[in-house]
Amino acid sequence: MKKLSLIFYACIAFSISSCKDTSKQTEPEVVTVNNAEPKTYEIAQTEAEFNDPKVQAIFEQYVQVETALVNTDASKTAVESAKLETLLKEMNADEATQTAVSAMATSEDVKVQRQNFETLSLGVESILKGALKSGTLYKQYCPMAFNNKGAYWISTSKDILNPYFGDKMLKCGRVDSEVK
Repeated sequence: MKKLSLIFYACIAFSISSCKDTSKQTEPEVVTVNNAEPKTYEIAQTEAEFNDPKVQAIFEQYVQVETALVNTDASKTAVESAKLETLLKEMNADEATQTAVSAMATSEDVKVQRQNFETLSLGVESILKGALKSGTLYKQYCPMAFNNKGAYWISTSKDILNPYFGDKMLKCGRVDSEVK
């Protein structure tokens, strides 16, 4: 008897809910779009000390390039890359690193710049080996960069600000290791 009354009440509830007046037009949802300037992100300057002032200058300029990529600013990336290119030539960096930074400096396509940033990061990492007097830098990794191939970069902080995706996936990544 209980089952029968339960089924009866369920059928009534279903009938009532399906008999709603659907002829009324509902107001469309109003969505407000923020047309303000996009947010820009700053990467903290390093507190690390370097044995060689030239290496410090290279790393500080590398951070400027990285910041421009985080902000998806192709023009600024090109300008900052040109400055870094000069510093790397003075230091006689390896050919692959110089080619990558040159390609970044001469391109206004952020996709090309990001592809070359991977090679640049590897070159800067090799320049940093044994160059720190004190402090810590962080080698970070984004597993989704370049169609899930993944890519590394060097950062001044444990906080993730992804130069390969910018604000599309700003926090995608992890600290892979510490550079000391």
